[in-house]
Amino acid sequence: MSPTETSSSTKREIQVEIPAADVARETETLIQKYQKLARIPGFRTGHAPASVIKQRFAEGIKSDVVDALVPRYFRKETDKLGLTPVSQPRVSDLHVHDGEPLRFKASFEVMPTIRVEDYKQLRADKPDISVTDEEVEQSLKGLQEQRATFTSIEGSSLADGDFAQVSLDGKPKDAEVASATGSEKPGPPGSNPVHMDDILVEIGGKGTMPEFTENLRGASAGDEKTFDVAYPQDFTDQRLAGTTFVYTVRVKAIKQKSLPELSDQFAKELGEFADLADVRKRIREGMEAEKKHTAEREGKDKLVAELVKRNDFEVPEALVEHQIDIRLDRGLRALAAQGMKTEDMKKMDLNRLRAGQRDQAVQEVKAALLLEKIAEEEKLEVSDAEIDREVEALAEQSKQTPEAIRSRLTRDGALDRIRNRIRNEKTLDFLYHQSA
Repeated sequence: MSPTETSSSTKREIQVEIPAADVARETETLIQKYQKLARIPGFRTGHAPASVIKQRFAEGIKSDVVDALVPRYFRKETDKLGLTPVSQPRVSDLHVHDGEPLRFKASFEVMPTIRVEDYKQLRADKPDISVTDEEVEQSLKGLQEQRATFTSIEGSSLADGDFAQVSLDGKPKDAEVASATGSEKPGPPGSNPVHMDDILVEIGGKGTMPEFTENLRGASAGDEKTFDVAYPQDFTDQRLAGTTFVYTVRVKAIKQKSLPELSDQFAKELGEFADLADVRKRIREGMEAEKKHTAEREGKDKLVAELVKRNDFEVPEALVEHQIDIRLDRGLRALAAQGMKTEDMKKMDLNRLRAGQRDQAVQEVKAALLLEKIAEEEKLEVSDAEIDREVEALAEQSKQTPEAIRSRLTRDGALDRIRNRIRNEKTLDFLYHQSA
């Protein structure tokens, strides 16, 4: 039976008819199974007549027949039509009557026909990745800062350039207002009370919030200060961005920072370096490698964006929803790693979050399908050896044997996902290098 055409290139609807003889045969098989297990008053288990079983369990048997035959014949029909469903079928117009064929309609999504145009004409930017002497010195200064020592100053008050060793307690301003007014309104998600001991605050430092500098300047060891800190909307820690905290800060000591001298001895204390020149050389090499990696990643991102722009097509909704699931799971895991509590996550509007992920998910699905098509065109394959290396790396990370990892990945169907990811990476490498 030919699939019904729709206005969508990814949606199909087919009508399926299962012969009455096949329905009767499946029904008889199920009646026999029911006979073996059914307990019916007046009959020993396994000895109730088929007519009694059929009458008593009519609805259950009919439901089981549908469950057994519909998926089987749906697959047979799509195979015969050369269709590859990418979503579960939505069954409608189900016709089930004794002695008659079983009929139903099934609506589902299929992969679109993809023709990749102009991918060999794509060009990637190749930015300058040279490292300046100034950048090397800045990085070296960072190493020097990491090995700074701090000495306590007695009988002094805090001034710019000093470091206050403090303990602090903070809570969202909204929480304090709610407590005072009896309101149940919670603070923003993630803005939970904080307590920290023995942290160093640089008075007037570039990374110090202005409120800390203004309220602690002139304070002495033993002083306690309470003040508000308003975090801007673009604050680096998204959990604090746009919030106002009330802090109670206790000054425990005043300290001055001393930096080690940049010398060959300093270089040797850093690790296996012959001298300071060797440190500078390694820093430069590391920065060049990082810049090259960043430039390549950004170049590949632009290539993929241009590839999607040049090849527009409709994508199956099921694949988009799956990609949204992946993005949300990744985002929630990141929030959990940053300390967000489960109860705060449960308060989040998942429908709004899903809607916000949609556009990017569509782009990612299109990109993956296009890269897969290019891999087919260019005959790019993933070898078993490449899969083995990936499995061994995962085993090393998780402190398990490669055999255990492979068994789990095979059971979860993840080996195919790994193969697809590696193939996409190889395709991206091909696009990037051929665009030079």
